[in-house]
Amino acid sequence: MGRLDGKIAIVTGGANGIGAATSRLFVEEGARVMIADVDGLGAALARSLGDSAAFVRTDVSCESDWQVCVDAVVKRWSRIDILVNNAAMLVVGSILDTTKDTFERVLSVNLVGAFLGIKSVVPIMKTGGGGSVVNVSSNAGLAAGNGLSAYSSSKFGLRGLTKVAAFEFGRDGIRVNSVHPGSTDTKMTNPNAKSLEELAHSRKHLALPRVALPEEIARMILFLASDESSFSTGAEFISDGGAVAGRYYENFSFVQK
Repeated sequence: MGRLDGKIAIVTGGANGIGAATSRLFVEEGARVMIADVDGLGAALARSLGDSAAFVRTDVSCESDWQVCVDAVVKRWSRIDILVNNAAMLVVGSILDTTKDTFERVLSVNLVGAFLGIKSVVPIMKTGGGGSVVNVSSNAGLAAGNGLSAYSSSKFGLRGLTKVAAFEFGRDGIRVNSVHPGSTDTKMTNPNAKSLEELAHSRKHLALPRVALPEEIARMILFLASDESSFSTGAEFISDGGAVAGRYYENFSFVQK
């Protein structure tokens, strides 16, 4: 408890999944959190967290929405110490089946949204002497796969944005890092609400053969948001059960003896 005592945070996509788990954990650790989301469920979550949380409807791809969000935080709590760019959308489809509008919409939320968040929040962080930005990318931003043209492109782009921002704002005391989750039990990646046991069947190739819980990713985000990661910036933190590290083989019969 108390790892974020007195800190003020914005969590985008904070109404569900990893964002909701992060918002809850931040409050438990002493932060005050603005839940920024297009989903009105964020309002109910904020109420459940008491005076330490609030909700503002925010389309992260809209620059004016970001200004409303930042103004609301500053009016309520005077400063911003932490920004978690977590809002995202996932579209699966081959390149040939993905329309230009769909491709651009995914990039506008997953990548442009984070760009606008940094652009809107960093000036406030500078006046407060520094802060931490955590960009939630994906292991699909480290290793590509078929069917993820828009999503993977946006998450690879977020890695680059993270590193540029780390260099541009490091001398202002602002750290910028990215988190790369693997498959996680959220509404976005598990829309049919399959059980954890069902989901694990298709993860037997992982070193840790299961999906993550949102709370597990939230703990990684907490570390980067806190002062415990004070000498980490421009870095990638992977939480994917070993997916990008390699593959677990059940049968070694392919090995020549």
